[in-house]
Amino acid sequence: AKESGMKLLFVVACALFVLCTFDNADSSAYDKIVAHSRIRARKEGPNVCALQQVMGTKKKYFSTCRNWYRGSICGKKATVLYECCPGYMKMDGMLGCPAVAPIDHVYGSLSIVKASSTQNYADISKLRSEIEGPGSFTFFAPSNEAWDNLDATVRDALVSNVNIELYNALHYHMVNNRLLTKDLKNGIKVTSMYNDLDLHINHYSNGIVTVNCARIIYANQIATNGVVHVIDRVISTIGNTIQDVIEVNDDLTTLSLLEKLGQPGHYTLFAPTNEAFEQLGSDVLERIQSDKQALKALLSFHLLDSIQCSEGILAGTSYETLEGNNIEIGCDGESLTVNGIKMVRQKDIVTTNGVIHIIDKALVPDSAKQVMELLESSQSTFTDMVSELGLSGGMRSDAEYTLLAPFNSVFTGELHTDLLRIILENHILKNKIVLGQLYNGQQLETIGGKILRVFIYRSAVCIENSCLIRGSKEGSNGALHLMRTLLKPAEKTMIFLSLMEAAGLTDVLQQEGGFTLFAPSDTAFAGLSERDMAVLKSNMWFHSHPTLCGFLVCNCFNGCPQANNTVKVNSVQVPEADMMATNGVVHFVNKLLYPEGKTFIQFLSYKSVKKRDNCKYLIAVNAVLSCRNPYWIPGTPDGSDEAHLLYSI
Repeated sequence: AKESGMKLLFVVACALFVLCTFDNADSSAYDKIVAHSRIRARKEGPNVCALQQVMGTKKKYFSTCRNWYRGSICGKKATVLYECCPGYMKMDGMLGCPAVAPIDHVYGSLSIVKASSTQNYADISKLRSEIEGPGSFTFFAPSNEAWDNLDATVRDALVSNVNIELYNALHYHMVNNRLLTKDLKNGIKVTSMYNDLDLHINHYSNGIVTVNCARIIYANQIATNGVVHVIDRVISTIGNTIQDVIEVNDDLTTLSLLEKLGQPGHYTLFAPTNEAFEQLGSDVLERIQSDKQALKALLSFHLLDSIQCSEGILAGTSYETLEGNNIEIGCDGESLTVNGIKMVRQKDIVTTNGVIHIIDKALVPDSAKQVMELLESSQSTFTDMVSELGLSGGMRSDAEYTLLAPFNSVFTGELHTDLLRIILENHILKNKIVLGQLYNGQQLETIGGKILRVFIYRSAVCIENSCLIRGSKEGSNGALHLMRTLLKPAEKTMIFLSLMEAAGLTDVLQQEGGFTLFAPSDTAFAGLSERDMAVLKSNMWFHSHPTLCGFLVCNCFNGCPQANNTVKVNSVQVPEADMMATNGVVHFVNKLLYPEGKTFIQFLSYKSVKKRDNCKYLIAVNAVLSCRNPYWIPGTPDGSDEAHLLYSI
């Protein structure tokens, strides 16, 4: 109950946040997150904000709802802190933060936001008089810790030549205009006060704002002559494109073939080293390099059409690459992850047209893989058998194929090699057929020369007796579809009992068509006397208007009520289903199907029964039924009435 109460409070808080933020359409994502943090901390007094600090670090965040509820950031546990919201301060003996922080010039504001190192460097670089005087400046001030983390050699070089290097470096952190977080729009560039060089702004939906990928950790400290934002690192000038960086880095030469890297834009490149590409193996690498489309797909899979700085990522999020498929970018503590793997060894190389993260593994999209490379560990038995029987070796690299791959669990018992080869050949199509190209009634040819048929249901796509499972893939020379069971291609037309011969249906069931037959087994007739059988065979009225139909493959009924994985028809179990025939499918039942409330003999002798009741319980049905569409209302054979078919499958 306590947990439910906490969840309810969480939902209410989120709702209050949404309602409050709607009142200020001009507020930014950062402002909204701060407002939400104020709501969370309202019990602590006025103007208090709730923050999360990653345990073992000094990193603090105004957190998103998701991170707050999970109690973690970047997969690491986070503790809750209560601090004065930006622009407010405590007063002795009073609850919360009732006092407004003093407003001073930019220089004086640096001490208010605890950026004393930046203030000190402003003193010794002769910048103080400028930021105390008239103007309207925005100062992105590195925190004390940011200066401590700066490479000692770089820091010493700046300080030793204060009249030039340090002054210029601080000017690069300044804009000759007042910019609040609501003005720092995602993707904009603002002109710095050093040689008019640009600063790159990114403002993410989770409230993170970055300047050249440095995160603003304390924002909007209003000054008499501007505004101060504290950032978590010392930023340096940028003048090179992504292409320029690659060309001068001997470890990244493979990426020189990637287009767009020298063009204006907002890109994120996950740049594998040459060694990372070599880990793919010489055969794979040579094959991809010889295929222009595969090579383009491989390289484009490492490029995003947006800038994703490491500090803007608080949890795993999927992003579309220029190749067209998605990768997931997340974080684990201080480490960036790609598809859940820690592979980023250098972060945030900022360029004029984006950011580079160097990775030590190459990302290979499905579109750059050959069809056999699409198979995963869950289909390893199929993979091994195809290889052992030499089928994969016979698949030409210049031809296209489609694999219908069952999961490992369907391979039970031992099969003779020749039979196994036939079975596996039935699971390899001669052409590349992606999921969107499949249609009802389609015929597919296997490498063994057999024909497989496609059946499209409202809730499933099936090939012969086996239905597809979500997870289809498309490779450079083929497609992969995951199958529930082993395929059983049809060999013969329908064969039935003497009862069907007496009814004159034998010829019908040998015709071309798409019939579904619920065939009573010998067990179903075991309880009938000779007299009952005679009545049944002699009652030609019942059998003279058969309704035969489209396919009804039992294992395609996703979510249907089943007992021990057995399909039911009118509560009668179907012990043996999906016996595929060239003109339909047969499901055997162990009981006769007849109308409710009547015995089988009563039904046969009741000639005045309406056609509606007749058709409702025909053994073979004229409809392609699914769990989502169990009703059928066609005309009867003589057009005199409507027929209803209702099956509880």
